[in-house]
Amino acid sequence: MTATQEPGVRQQPSSSAATGVTMTLIQAVTEAIRGELASDERVVVFGEDVGARGGVFLATAGLQAEFGSKRVFDTPLSEAAIVGAAVGMAVRGLRPIAEIQFADYIGPGFDQLASQAAKLRYRSGGQFTCPLVIRTPSGGGVKGGHHHSQSPEAYYCHTPGLKVVMPSTPYDAAGLLRAASRGDDPVMFFEPKRLYRAAKGEVPTEDYVVELGKAAIRQEGSDISLIGYGGVMPDVLKAAEALAGEGVSAEVIDLRSLVPWDRDTVLTSVAKTGRAVLVSESPRIGNFMGEVASVVQEEVFDSLLAPVIQVAGFDTPYPYVQDRIYLPGPTRIVRAAVKALTY
Repeated sequence: MTATQEPGVRQQPSSSAATGVTMTLIQAVTEAIRGELASDERVVVFGEDVGARGGVFLATAGLQAEFGSKRVFDTPLSEAAIVGAAVGMAVRGLRPIAEIQFADYIGPGFDQLASQAAKLRYRSGGQFTCPLVIRTPSGGGVKGGHHHSQSPEAYYCHTPGLKVVMPSTPYDAAGLLRAASRGDDPVMFFEPKRLYRAAKGEVPTEDYVVELGKAAIRQEGSDISLIGYGGVMPDVLKAAEALAGEGVSAEVIDLRSLVPWDRDTVLTSVAKTGRAVLVSESPRIGNFMGEVASVVQEEVFDSLLAPVIQVAGFDTPYPYVQDRIYLPGPTRIVRAAVKALTY
C-alpha cells in the first residue's frame, strides 16, 4: 500500500481515475452534508446558528437557502435539546446530522448520548436503531482557550454503542461523514478545528464513502510506527520527515476511526517495526491511545524492541497562551521516537 492509498471501502482515486476538486477540510464537510441532503429526504441538519449563518465555522453555509428551513434549521442554545431531538428523530425514521458548536459543550447532552442513543439498539433487542451523527469541532491550536479547545473523544470511546470518528484530511472528512450518515448507529464525528482550513486535498466529485474502522497508512516504513489521528497528523508527518533526514524509516498510520479502530493495521505495522509512538492531543490520563498501547502490548509483545510510548496533551486544563507547548508537535514526537529507537 502506498502513502496515497486509502484502505477503506473505496481507494482514494488518482487524478486519472476520477474527477477531483481541491478542497479544505471544512469545504469537504459542507459538500458531504449537501450531498446527503440532496440524496436522502430523511436527512435533516440542525444546531446552534447552523441555518442562516451557516454555523460558527460556516460548515453549513448556504444549505438552508438550498434545502429550506424545515431541513436545515437553528435550535435553542441547549445541547441536551439538540441531542434529545436527534435521538427522537432517528427513532422516528429520520437521519439527523446535528451540530454541537464546540466539543467542549457536549456535556449537557451526554446523558442523552450515553443512556439513550448508545443503548437503544441493545435495549430494544434490535427493534429500533438510532442512525444519527453528532458533528462537533474539536481540539486546540486556534487560541480558543480552555473552553473551546478540549479533545473529549475518550469519553465517547468508553461508551458501548457509540461510534467515534476523527478525520484529518478533506478526502476522509467527506467519505467518513457519508458513511456515518448512512449507517444505523449513532456516530460522534469530531472535526479538528485547526485543520478546517489548513488541511487541503483533492476530493472526488463522484460519490464515495470511507469505511469506519479502517486506518490509513500515510507513509510506509520499517524502523518505527508513528500512530495518530485528527489534528496531530500534520505534526506526525513532519516528525517522520525529520526522522527520515537522520536515516530513520517511519511508518505513519492515521487511525481516522477510534470506535471501531483498525487493530489489524496497527498490529501488523508494530509487529514489523518493533517500535511504536502513539500521538494524540487529549490529556494523557484516560487517553484513547492507552487502549491502543494495551492491545499492542498484549498482542505483539514478542515483536516489541522497546516499550510503547505515548505523546499526548498534559493533564491540565487547556492553556490559552501556551497551547504550542501543550499540543504534541514534531519535536516532542521525534524525541519520543529517538527514545524508542535507542532503548
